[in-house]
Amino acid sequence: MRERKKQRTRDALLRAALELFTTKGYEETTVDEITEAVDVSQRTFFRYFANKEEAAFAVQEMVEARFVRAVRERPAHEAPLTALRGAVIGAWEAMGQSIEEVVPVELHMRTYQMIESTPSLLAVHLRRSIETEDEVTRVIAEREGLDPDSDPRPRVAVAAFGGVMRATGRLWGAGGDASLESIRELTERYLDHLGPALAEDWRAREPRPVPGEPSGPQDDSTR
Repeated sequence: MRERKKQRTRDALLRAALELFTTKGYEETTVDEITEAVDVSQRTFFRYFANKEEAAFAVQEMVEARFVRAVRERPAHEAPLTALRGAVIGAWEAMGQSIEEVVPVELHMRTYQMIESTPSLLAVHLRRSIETEDEVTRVIAEREGLDPDSDPRPRVAVAAFGGVMRATGRLWGAGGDASLESIRELTERYLDHLGPALAEDWRAREPRPVPGEPSGPQDDSTR
């Protein structure tokens, strides 16, 4: 019962913090305002969170950990990019349920947008993304029986995948639909282009003609 009470207090502090961050602004919110919203002391806040930044990334940390675990659990026969795609798409439903146990999914999505638009948090977010990519690189290398320090392929594959994830996150954050369904659909759509974008010889393809300009080469007689 004591552990459940502690968990409820932590969740209440987290919800209050994220609501304030997303409505008032991260920099403008104080720890006093968070604790006042829950009617607890500052000491209680710092019992659960080292600082505001830790509270801002608490749910994101849970999401990242679930993704890494999902990569580890993918079938061993899957190719690296297939495993990464399957992990992120297949984990959406479970992640949504896990988030909902702590804060409303809608609040988490607003928090993600807030992080993307707050320079100090965006810098931390990028650093955390690199750390997660390093961890996933080790997982992929282990799956393939490779040494990531001597074979660059695991790191290259994860970097390409991570780049798509960051691109879709930025696009989704700048959009008007903050739903879990919208970011899942956008992620799937962009990941569908990852393999072809890496495999195709773009220069070998005929470029699309520009309206109003002649298509194909011209000789002197046509000028």
